Amino acid sequence: MSQTLKPITAAAKLGIYLPAAPEEFRATSHTREEIDELRADPPAWLADLRRNGPFPRDVVAQKLGVSRSGLARAGVTEAMTADEIGVLLDDPPQWLVRERETHRTVLAEQARADNRD
Repeated sequence: MSQTLKPITAAAKLGIYLPAAPEEFRATSHTREEIDELRADPPAWLADLRRNGPFPRDVVAQKLGVSRSGLARAGVTEAMTADEIGVLLDDPPQWLVRERETHRTVLAEQARADNRD
């Protein structure tokens, strides 16, 4: 018998924002095999969500080059679309510039610590 995943876990594994997924996906559990099939041959709705969003906060943070904590400090609590992210990247507000620098500093320090160990 295959392990089933709750919709929130399945959405996280696919890197999508669960509330934006179709009702059928949100209402049922999914097997690991189903998730693998969706990854291998994504239906139109999944391809569209991956391309345009809205994206979950961890994906938003990655696309903006900041940490999830940085998003929280900036008051960004909602999912964002590709267009909304694009606007921020085209003309970065001060909080984004600051959080990107903070994130780069933290990553560099982690890399130094990893090399030291």
